[in-house]
Amino acid sequence: MASVHSRVLPGFGLSLGTTVLYLCLIVLIPLSAAFLKTATLSWGQFWTTVSSAQALAAYALTFGASLAAAIANAGIGFVLAWVLVRYEFPGKRFFDALVDLPFALPTAVAGLVFASLYAKNGWLGQMLVPMGIEAAYSRLGIVLVLIFTGLPFVVRTLQPVLENLDAEIEEASASLGATRWQTFRWVIFPSLTPALLTGFALAFARSLGEYGSVVFIAGNIPYRTEIAPVLIVGKLEAFRYADATALAVVLLTFSFLLLGIINLLQRWSKAYGE
Repeated sequence: MASVHSRVLPGFGLSLGTTVLYLCLIVLIPLSAAFLKTATLSWGQFWTTVSSAQALAAYALTFGASLAAAIANAGIGFVLAWVLVRYEFPGKRFFDALVDLPFALPTAVAGLVFASLYAKNGWLGQMLVPMGIEAAYSRLGIVLVLIFTGLPFVVRTLQPVLENLDAEIEEASASLGATRWQTFRWVIFPSLTPALLTGFALAFARSLGEYGSVVFIAGNIPYRTEIAPVLIVGKLEAFRYADATALAVVLLTFSFLLLGIINLLQRWSKAYGE
C-alpha cells in the first residue's frame, strides 16, 4: 500500500530545482544587477537623480496616466465581460478573440496605429483636432494606448467569475421581490468586486512599465509627455547607466508593492468565493 505521505507527482526535487534556476537566471540575477549598478551611486547622487524635476514629472505622468487607464479599463472591461458572458449574439466568438489582441500585437504597432489615427491628418484626428481634442503627442494619447494594452486583464479576470455565478441566487433574489437593479447591486456586484479589483490592479501594473506603444504617440517632451520608461531609455542612450538603473529601481519598488497588493486581492477573491 502506498504511503499516505507519498506525493501524487514524483520529481519534486528536480522540479523545484528547475524552478529556482529559472527564477535566478531570468528574474533575480537581472534585477540584482540593476540594484548593484545603482549602488555605485552615493546616496546624494541617487537622491538627486530620482528626485530631479524631470524625474518627478515623469513619475507623475506615468502613475497618473496608468491610474486613469486602469479606472477606464475597470469600467469598459466590466461591460465587455458582462456582454460576452451573459448574452448570445452573432460574431460573439470573434469579439471575444479580439479582447486578446493586445496580448498578441506588438505594442509598437499599437502606438504607430494610434499615432496615425489621431494625428491632425489622421482618420480620427481630422475630426477631433478642429474640436480642440488632440490625442496624438499628448497625455490623452498616452492614456488611450494604456487602455488598449491593459483592457484584456480586466476582461479575462472577470469572465470566469461571471460564468461561475449561480443563477439560482439571482432567481431567489427576484422571487423575494428585488428589482433587477437591486439584484445587481446587492447580489451580483459584491461577488464580482474582488475580481474587478484584481483586474484593475493588473491593468495598472501593466501600464506602469509600458514603453513600446507610448513612445510613438507621446511626443516624449520632457516635463509634459515624457513617461518614466522613456526617461530611463534616454539615460541609457546618454551612457548614464547608473542613473538609468536608479530610476528603474524606483519603478521596481512600486511594482513589487503592486504585486503584493495583487496577491492579497487574489487571496481575498479566493476566500470570498469559498
